Order: sequence, then C-alpha cells, then structure tokens
Amino acid sequence: MHIGEPKTGTTFLQQVLWRNRGELAAHGVTLPGHHPQDHYRATQDLRGIKKLPSDPAGSWSGEWEILAREARQADRVAVISHELFSAADAEQADRAVQSLLPADLHVVLTVRDMATLLPAEWQETVKHRNTRRWPDWLDDVIDRESTAADRRQWWFWRVHDTMAILDLWSRHLPPANVHVIITPPAGAPAGELWRRFATVLGIDADAADTARARQNTSLGTAETEFLRRLNQALPDEVPDWFYMWNVKEGLAHQALAATPAQRARLVLPVDREPWAKEQAQALASALSGGGYDIIGDIAELTPRPATNWSLQPANQPAEDVLDVAVNAAAALVVNHFRREHPAAKPQREPGAQRGLVGRVESTVASSPRLKRTVRELSSHSRAVRRLRIAAWSMAQRRRSGGSHQHADE
Repeated sequence: MHIGEPKTGTTFLQQVLWRNRGELAAHGVTLPGHHPQDHYRATQDLRGIKKLPSDPAGSWSGEWEILAREARQADRVAVISHELFSAADAEQADRAVQSLLPADLHVVLTVRDMATLLPAEWQETVKHRNTRRWPDWLDDVIDRESTAADRRQWWFWRVHDTMAILDLWSRHLPPANVHVIITPPAGAPAGELWRRFATVLGIDADAADTARARQNTSLGTAETEFLRRLNQALPDEVPDWFYMWNVKEGLAHQALAATPAQRARLVLPVDREPWAKEQAQALASALSGGGYDIIGDIAELTPRPATNWSLQPANQPAEDVLDVAVNAAAALVVNHFRREHPAAKPQREPGAQRGLVGRVESTVASSPRLKRTVRELSSHSRAVRRLRIAAWSMAQRRRSGGSHQHADE
C-alpha cells in the first residue's frame, strides 16, 4: 500500500504504474481495480467520507472491500496507491491493514523536504477552493498548527505529520515492512523516484517506461493568484464536486498548468527557511531511529537555499494575472463547447480497447449514468460486488496475456 504523502511524486508514480499496467503484469505486479479512480474511491469509503446527494458520481460504499479483495487475489504483488490514505485515522488504518492480512503487507510512504513541500501544498489548497493568501496560510501552518498537541486535526498536518502517519500504519507490521522513500530533489536523474519505488516491488525499474507519465506541472505564481481570486468570487452555491470537475481538473490542470515553463515559481520566504531546516533535522533523526526501511538519501530532506525571493503571489504584475484570466476564460468556453457537442472531442487512439471485455469496459467508462448505476448497485449488493471482481479478474487476465502486444503498440 502506497499511502502518500500528497505532493511527494504520488501522481508521477501512479501514472507510471497505470500507463505500464500490462508490462508490470508480465512481471507479476497487479493493479487492482479498473481505473486509478477506483483507488481514490476506496480511500473515500475507508475514511467514511460522505457523498453529497447532488454529486453525480456513484456511491463509493463498499469500494474499499472490493479493492482489498481484488488485491488479495493477486498471484505475486498487488499495488494499492493513493495519497489520501495518509489522512486515515487509527481505526481506519487498522481496518485497512487487517483486511489485507495475512498477506505479506508492505506500507510505502513517500516524503519530501519541507521547503518545497509548503509551496506545493498551498497551491494544492488553492485548487481546492482555498482563499487564504500565501503568507497567511504559512502563518496558520507554521505558527499556529505545527505546535498544537493534536496537529493532525488540521489538513496539512493530517497528511504530512510523517512520524504520526507511520505510527498509525505500522502497528500490526514489522518495521522492515514499512518503507519510507525520500523524494529526490530537483536536478536528480529522470525517473529516480520510480527506481526507488521499484526496489520495494522487487522488480527492475526498466520494466516500466517512465516517459508515459505526464509531467505533473505545478501552477506558477500568477496562475495561483488568479485561481485564489476566482475562489473568492465564487458563491457557496457551487458545490465542491462541480468545482473539482470544472475548476481543478478542467481549468487548473488542463489549461493553467499548460502555460510556458519559464513562468515564476513560488518559493518559501527567506525568514521561514530556519524553521524548515529544523523540521528536516527532526524528521531525519526520528526516521533514523524508527527502524523503518529508508530508501534514498535522508540528507535530501534538508532544504536547499532558494533564490528569487521576490517572486511572491502578492508581487505579481496585474497584466500577468490578466493574461492568465484570459487563457482561463478561453479554456472554459472550449470545455463548455465540448460538453454541448461531444462529437467534437478528440478521439482516442485506435486499438486502445479490444475484444468483448474491452468494449464493455469502454462502454461503462464512457457512460456516467451506467457507471453510477453499477456503483449504486454494488454499494447495496454483495452479488454485484462479486460480479465486479469477476469482471476485473477477466480483464486482468486479458491484460496479462496481451502485455507484450501492448508494449509494441
């Protein structure tokens, strides 16, 4: 189980896994479920997250049970990966571990230096409707929350209190089965994070083509500042699920993150560097004495000196934010047009789905109504859940059998 932390290369690793699914299956590595979204839905079910009645997504009740059962059926290695597992409490983590035992369960946690983590996390919160300015958010996380007796009550520390997370997930496991992967710093060889992850799986890293994973580009300071101001202007009547589909995915990920790479990058203010270094030293010391399997150089948790301190969101020229706003408006128009005229959407590559199972998978995936119906039935009926597991097993056999053909396509 790869349980996070968020913003530590998790999206990259998940894309390497899913976009090399057939090749990895040939090396004995199984990805339970049909789609990465199944792992997200399992986190929602495990953590007891309530779904709004207005949310068109199907029920995720029972999704953890389905995923766990599929994982237990793997011949050699099954990988469950989603960063939101790091937000589980003690009871939820125990439930997850117990439902996978007596398998030889290994828990994997990826961690990152605090100086680059904080800007990435603030930008991520803005993509989830946060309106707090960068300095104010830092004040909250560092000055108010970090010293609290129960700092996991706040989101940042819930998913980034590394030692607390490791303690929750390791209670029923030997320390050797808990792996902490240090996220390589900027400038490290391409694919180094995957190579570290592959050692846990016990496979050659070359079994997967890391070039298939898209670059998980973060937003620039002007893009983030525009999005924060947009959040301020949006009324509460816009539900979070609608925001996630249309603003986070359609706007932030597809439009704003596609702007030129030379844009200004957010860095930690110079007066916060000493605190970040103290956190790195404390974490390195705790990890070294924890008995866990550390993969990578623990010294990489120490922040590197940053430059361009003036490149803060509040200092962005108005014309830069205006340029971002124009691009965002154009993207929203295109997205609306494609929803109204689905035939205009770019077609998938030929040969992506083959055979009866492939056609069924494609039909279900392309029909939100059918997908929701299947999931609603699954949440109420164990028989339907068993059918989903049987369908998954059939699809897995098809992928395993055709992995070499897929690699040549």
